Amino acid sequence: MQFRPVEPRLLHAAALAFWLLACTALQGCRGPDPVIPASVGATMALTSASFENGRIPPTFTCDGADQSPPLAWTTPPAATKSLALVVTDLDAPFGVFTHWLLYNLPPATRQLAQGMEKVPQLSDGSRQGQNDFDRIGYGGPCPPRGSAHRYLFRLYALDIPINLAPGGPRNQLESAMRGHIVGEGELIARYGR
Repeated sequence: MQFRPVEPRLLHAAALAFWLLACTALQGCRGPDPVIPASVGATMALTSASFENGRIPPTFTCDGADQSPPLAWTTPPAATKSLALVVTDLDAPFGVFTHWLLYNLPPATRQLAQGMEKVPQLSDGSRQGQNDFDRIGYGGPCPPRGSAHRYLFRLYALDIPINLAPGGPRNQLESAMRGHIVGEGELIARYGR
């Protein structure tokens, strides 16, 4: 019996197929958790009147109007100088996927209306970053067909305004927030196709 060497490109393809299969079995290979712990531990209640039973309606996804959902929250800590919102898909197959970055919200803000404009800077001075669709503003859930994904809406109360130009990516925002978080709130909702 004679053995032939396996072509390197076939080995690479087999390794990639194995990795994808393992990721699927483990509910997605995720990058680092986007959660930055609060330095003080104060919490805010973050809610959306449009989410029923923890589900995101299609209006707020790529299967509908792709509008940002209405959100509301309780009073942040007294030391708050700005607020930031980070929305991510925790179950994306190739790492945590960013759907929305909104920062430098005025500390007196207690809610966001449905369908926020997808512009770099809003009229109240708050700024929006670049999502992982390579666009500014909100990009709704658009998971592959299969089991529902978990979407984390995390609101941060910060003791400084964020010195980051509009259109910044999540890693720059998280770096700018580090050490300045005085409170936080989170909401997890699901969407599947």
